Amino acid sequence: MLGVTLGFLAGRFLHRWPDKMICRISYLLSSLPTFWIAMLLLALFAVRWPVLPVCCAWDPGNNAGTALLSERLRHLVLPVCALSLLGMGQIALHTREKIASVMKSEFIRFARAQGDKGWSLLCHQVLRHAITPALCLQFASLGELMGGALLAEKVFAYPGLGQATIDAGLRGDVPLLMGIVLFCTLLVFAGNTISAWLVVVLNRSLERPDAL
Repeated sequence: MLGVTLGFLAGRFLHRWPDKMICRISYLLSSLPTFWIAMLLLALFAVRWPVLPVCCAWDPGNNAGTALLSERLRHLVLPVCALSLLGMGQIALHTREKIASVMKSEFIRFARAQGDKGWSLLCHQVLRHAITPALCLQFASLGELMGGALLAEKVFAYPGLGQATIDAGLRGDVPLLMGIVLFCTLLVFAGNTISAWLVVVLNRSLERPDAL
């Protein structure tokens, strides 16, 4: 949602300083590898300002049975932020282009002629038509998220699916590898299915008379 919000603001202030700043940040995030983003977050929020734990899923001395929920959540913040930043730039740039395209369309000119303007026009007309591709891109990119999770887990030494994949490969654990591949396949299939379903549902809602 942060990527959609940034893309919406960039499209709203097209070719002005908010748009230029958001585009630069988005291009930078899109070009950075996952492990570099993860190491940057570690350097800032675990070393420079030690407000979050450096690694692992719980504090030293605890285990999966004794770790508290609050402790687990604290250790999960940096890995989640790294994965979120991984796709935020692409979502923001994609949403920006759709917002700019919708703003030039004929039905937006018609809405302006009817007296609709400002944030009301943006929220009720522009965003409704531009949000569909952004949501579809988000769900369709679940496969990329799995690849990013593998690298992020290595940097943070977090015991997740990526770490389990590496360990299974090193041990030659074929059944576990097959299970992980099957799970990833189902995840990608589910993401593409939800994406296609959203296209149908949202386009159907936009075809109603009150959508224009």
